[in-house]
Amino acid sequence: MESLLLSYLPVIIFIAISLVIGLALLVAPFLLAFKAPDAEKLSAYECGFNPFDDARMKFDVRFYLVAILFIIFDLEVAFLFPWAVSFGTLGWFGFWSMTVFLGILTIGFIYEWKKGALEWD
Repeated sequence: MESLLLSYLPVIIFIAISLVIGLALLVAPFLLAFKAPDAEKLSAYECGFNPFDDARMKFDVRFYLVAILFIIFDLEVAFLFPWAVSFGTLGWFGFWSMTVFLGILTIGFIYEWKKGALEWD
């Protein structure tokens, strides 16, 4: 039984070190940070808009397009990592299916580019 518990010793040491580092990173800003609050630092900031305007103001549609593009390419990366890990077992079917997937995403990206969704004039 003692040898079984000793096999968990590296895990316990790792958890203890991570807790110490985590707590140090949580406490350090309160002890070391320069405290000079002013009205500008304490004001809310979101998306480059003044937070004290009308709550019903219209957002530019480009914010949504960039968010959708981010989600699309984030999902692409989420699919590429497992595909790359299991690439050797998938064979040619896996290769061509990922090629079609990346082609569809590339066509969508070119469409967004041609429509000017990435231009910030």
